[in-house]
Amino acid sequence: MKKIIIAGCGYIGTRVARTWKENGAEVTCLVRSSERQSTLLSEGFTTLSCRFDDLADIPTLDVADCIVYYFVPPPGGGIADFRARNFCSALSGSASPARIIYISATSVYSETGGGVVTETSPTAPASAMGKRRLDAEHAFREYGATIGLPVIILRVSGIYGPGRLPLMQIQQGQQLLREEEAGPSNRIHADDLARVCLAAAEKGQAGDIFNVSDGHPSSMTVYFNACADALGLPRQPQVTMGAARQVMSPLMFSYVSESRVVDNSKMIEKLGIALRYPSLAEGIGASLG
Repeated sequence: MKKIIIAGCGYIGTRVARTWKENGAEVTCLVRSSERQSTLLSEGFTTLSCRFDDLADIPTLDVADCIVYYFVPPPGGGIADFRARNFCSALSGSASPARIIYISATSVYSETGGGVVTETSPTAPASAMGKRRLDAEHAFREYGATIGLPVIILRVSGIYGPGRLPLMQIQQGQQLLREEEAGPSNRIHADDLARVCLAAAEKGQAGDIFNVSDGHPSSMTVYFNACADALGLPRQPQVTMGAARQVMSPLMFSYVSESRVVDNSKMIEKLGIALRYPSLAEGIGASLG
């Protein structure tokens, strides 16, 4: 029986946990929320409450020969991910897991002005969030190198799916960047991402990095408009880049001001992924259903 540990078992982690359980694996989930813990316990998962901000709060884990997933988002502020570094320190007292799969983000790449990025493209992120993600990658790779542990990194683009469409932003009429100024961005449906996570455990090798996207980039403006149309709601107003800097949150502005095309060919070819939702039309439709 395979043993799986999922640190940060939220929206995607729960999908991964359920699929592994259906495949007969023994799954342990680490979560911060007591409500989330209760939900997972009711589904029959071994579940531990864990705050990753303090090393002392991370429970002693028997990770020997386990597949370990790390889904915990970086903390807010700064350019280091001390949560990831705490987790690596907590693991250092145990026998080695079989492998670690870290879910990173495509924000680690340098700005390309709409150019294509592959797994070998430069990583010099402009945003603080991207820098924190890159720091976590370094933490896991350093830990893996120290003990000879395979570490696989998934650089994930924007995630959408059931319950993850921008309904609130659309209903509130939050402003979008003008379509003429909006560069390409990338997405992946939650169910496809979960399948990639399982395939990475089966087919990924030490040092592998995979870009995770549906391979059909479009601007954030196109995405929000497609969601509004599918929901039968009015499209949001659009503003110039200069105005966007003033009216958008720093996080949202970082999304719309960076633009790149993520090459997902390695994911498709090496992991053998056939996407269920390769386009927004299919993915948004399934998310509404």
